[in-house]
Amino acid sequence: MKSFASKFTIDTTPLRKYRDFRYLWASGLVSYLGSMITYVAVPFQIKEMTHSYLAVGISGAVELIPLIIFGLYGGVLADSVDRKKMVWATEAASALLTLVLFANAMAPSPSLVLIYVVAGLFAAVDGLQRPSSDAILPRIVGHADLPSASALMSLRRQFGFIVGPSIGGMIISTFSVAVGFGVDVISFLFSLVLLWKVGSVPPNESAEKPSLAGLFEGLRYAFSRQDLLGTYLVDLAAMFFAMPNALFPFWADQIGAPWALGFFYAAGTIGSIIVTLTSGWIKDYRFHGRAIIWAAIGWGIAIACAGLVHWLPLVLIFLIIAGGSDMISALFRGAIWNQTIPDQLRGRLAGIELLSYAVGPLAGQLRAATIASATSLAFSVTSGGVICIIAVILLAGFLPKLRKYDVKTNEFAVQERKNRESLN
Repeated sequence: MKSFASKFTIDTTPLRKYRDFRYLWASGLVSYLGSMITYVAVPFQIKEMTHSYLAVGISGAVELIPLIIFGLYGGVLADSVDRKKMVWATEAASALLTLVLFANAMAPSPSLVLIYVVAGLFAAVDGLQRPSSDAILPRIVGHADLPSASALMSLRRQFGFIVGPSIGGMIISTFSVAVGFGVDVISFLFSLVLLWKVGSVPPNESAEKPSLAGLFEGLRYAFSRQDLLGTYLVDLAAMFFAMPNALFPFWADQIGAPWALGFFYAAGTIGSIIVTLTSGWIKDYRFHGRAIIWAAIGWGIAIACAGLVHWLPLVLIFLIIAGGSDMISALFRGAIWNQTIPDQLRGRLAGIELLSYAVGPLAGQLRAATIASATSLAFSVTSGGVICIIAVILLAGFLPKLRKYDVKTNEFAVQERKNRESLN
């Protein structure tokens, strides 16, 4: 029984073993809790101001271009600067932007345009931060512990995504949107103190100055590996066609449960956290590509089913299943990225990864809102799930190296394992 439990229980070794990882993990937990309050507050505020599907969808659309530009540039910077300092500076910038949202919400007539501008700036700052944040992990955690560390980072996000929106929903309904933004500002201050304790993570000795040539070097590397490219394309397809989050405020109203808005946002993460807490088996499963493909198909099936039902408990159950499927995909994608990409390219590839897992949902929310405006909410959600299934099956057929990926024999995984062992 003990062996069975240890096989499926999440591995907490990285938290016990690596000091810098502990501080990084704790900082992100506090920050993410606060950010998820803002994540709920922004679309809620826009909905209350406009009562428009498209107005809410636009809040995601304005993030696309800044995220693409600064995500790629942030990846180049992550290979050329101290990654810890980059994360700290962008965290401070996010705190200032949240303060602007707080001031706007306190104004007698809050500006919708200002909300969109800040959303775009948030995307730019996020694009600069995330490549460095993702690329730090292989530098502060041993190669063999990377899958477990990725699972713990996912658990951190999931906890924040469950608790944050729930707290945000209660704060907004009990007090106001402005109070929600204020709580987020305070959370950033605690996060910055914890992050300061993380040791420096200077660039690789072979790092070059940031340049356009460096960016294209990263892109060429990504496109040269079908297994790596497949992780991006499958996730992009799943998120673009079946991401319904922009519809949550309207969905909750439509089924007569506006009080359950926070649960809509939290449901997917409940599924994710269940998978993460039972993720001990992941470090022993070799065929990462298969897991990614089947998980993306599972995501599409669950989203399609959620759109077909109109009873709150069933909707939430299917969203929970969708979240679990997405987390299986995320854990195996992260394992491939962290265990096969050379450190001198890790930041630039993290920038590309950011586009795959961030641009897809943003564009998907605009797609969902547009289709819902033209047809109905149920059709938008269900059709998106069905198209997702078809798209992933087609991609799997054209990506044999992703389907056959085996961490024990993959040439890039083997080489990177040797590189890390030689450093130790």
